[in-house]
Amino acid sequence: MRKGYLPPILILCALMVFGLWNSKRVAALAAQWQAQLQTVGTIAQSGNWTETKEALLQSYADWSVHQTYLHVTLRHDTVDDAEAMYRRAMAFADTEEITEFQAEISDLRDQLRLMSDTEQPWLENIF
Repeated sequence: MRKGYLPPILILCALMVFGLWNSKRVAALAAQWQAQLQTVGTIAQSGNWTETKEALLQSYADWSVHQTYLHVTLRHDTVDDAEAMYRRAMAFADTEEITEFQAEISDLRDQLRLMSDTEQPWLENIF
């Protein structure tokens, strides 16, 4: 093998390793936020809106810490949609509208799953 091929092959390998690491990282973060939102929904179902708002704000704070990373590595529209859903969920929590709140939390969990799925190394995502 010629030495001229080695740098591009190493660069491609490094990009592939980063891509695989990134998909695992996004999946872990999405699973964490989904679990937090599951807890938020359970608390809301009990009617304790103060605790619901606190748990939702904690999940949102955790989400916000990772915004720069998410905007660098993911499609902006996917991240922006999840951000908007967090905001709508907070608005529904403020009005204590359980039906709309639960629907928004469910949609947000689905959006986070979609965000994770689009980063997985599946053939449909590669092509």
